[in-house]
Formats: sequence, structure tokens, C-alpha cells
Amino acid sequence: MLSPVLDLDGISVPQEQILGYGRSGLVIRVENTALKIPLRYIRSSDDEVEINTEVIQREQEAYRRLGQCEGVVACLEMSEKSTRLALMENGDLRSYITKIRPSRLLQLSWFRETAYTLSRIHNRRVIVADISSRNLLLDADLSIKICDFTESSILPLTANIEAANDNGYSIQTDIGQLGAVMYEVITGEQCEFNLFGSEVSNGRAVWPRRETLPNTQNVWLGPIIARCWTEGGFRNVHCLLEALESAACLEEHPTSKMEVMGRWLHKAYAMFFNT
Repeated sequence: MLSPVLDLDGISVPQEQILGYGRSGLVIRVENTALKIPLRYIRSSDDEVEINTEVIQREQEAYRRLGQCEGVVACLEMSEKSTRLALMENGDLRSYITKIRPSRLLQLSWFRETAYTLSRIHNRRVIVADISSRNLLLDADLSIKICDFTESSILPLTANIEAANDNGYSIQTDIGQLGAVMYEVITGEQCEFNLFGSEVSNGRAVWPRRETLPNTQNVWLGPIIARCWTEGGFRNVHCLLEALESAACLEEHPTSKMEVMGRWLHKAYAMFFNT
């Protein structure tokens, strides 16, 4: 079945060949790779296609800066109008979790992997700016990788990444968006960390008010998610990683949680009877 979108030669792309598309780009399967090209419909004007091509080229700058960054979908080849990427066999995270309910250990491994990758990206002075379950892809072994840098900010290599702010985007907004991904994976409910929901945004990304986000009480990892949604709740991704590592330790070794509680009760008991 043919689709309404066209390839670089102006030929309609078969529906089964389409892996995904966004506002400016179309990703199609070509042999065992994923080819990202400018989004083009039958009625698209040359100017619209040119704008989408420029977006592809800006994203390529991010891939050049990142290089062979572990945890980022591998960029295999770039041309003036296309980017060839490694094929992720299990597709995007959002589609996967609508079909299969992952275990807590698998969820935690995804959160930790993504945080590690985000840390590497920030170390290269890149702010992703569009972290969502649609832009996290799963390989054949269910390892998770970040893709889509069309909205990213590429900062000078000398920039103070913790203080950097590009039109409202920062490492804090990346952390906030990752918190929304965690909430969606854990609860199965989509959650939007909307940076443009404020009436006074004036085109700048603005931190969303807490009441616009879901309640995390009684949600597994809820305190961690809530800190992600508090600007400055985690100073950087390394601090988020520490919290996730602690959660992973308790999940993998549940007896350690009882030991911690036991030590706390022992101290409380001693303090009570020594007063």
C-alpha cells in the first residue's frame, strides 16, 4: 500500500517501509538500516521541503558533535539530504510498552541506560530538548538508545553545561522530560512535560507548573520523578543516576531494604530508651 509521503526521488513510499515521521523528517527502512529524509507530501511546496532539509542538516551537526556516543543510535552515513542510522529492531519505546508490559527490572535498566547516555550527551555540550518515549528506540536485545536531535542545542565546548540556557532549554528541561518518560513507562499513561503551555512563553521554553503534571504519590519511583519535575531537583544527570542506582540496588536486593529499615528502627529504639 502506497503512502502520501514521497522519497528523495519524488516516488510514493510504501506504507510498510515507513518506520516513523515527525514534523520535518521521515524515517524509512532501507535494507537493514533506517534512512531519515526530509518530510515531503505530494502537495508540499519546494520551500517546505527546503525547510525540512535544513532541519535534517542541523541535526547532522549534533551527530557530528556526538560522534560514536554510546547509547545514541549510531549514525552510519550522512549526505546533503539524508541521514542513515542503525536499525532498531524493536522500534520506539512508546509503541513497545503499549503491547508488552515490562518488568520493573527492565524499566529500571532503561531509565539507568538513558540517564547514562544523557550524561554523555551533556558532557559533549549538547542539550537534547526533545526527550520522549517516541524518541527512545529499542534494539533487538531491548537495549535503549536516544535518537532525534532535530530540536537539540549545540553549545560551545567550553560552556558551563549546568548553567547553560538556550532559549529556555537546559539540562534541567532534559531531566524534566526524562521524568515524564519514566512516568509513562511505569504507569502506562502518556505524560507531556509541556514547555510551551505558559501564556507568557513568548516562544521560549518555560518550566511547566507542577499542577499541570500528574500526581506521583503512590507511583513507583514517584519521589524520583517528582524531583525530575522540580527545576533544580537534581543538579545534573549524575545526581539523577545516583538516585536510580539506589533504587536499582533495592529492587535487585530487596533484603537490603529491610536491613536499612532494621538499622533505622534499631537507632530509633536506642534513642527512645536512652532519653
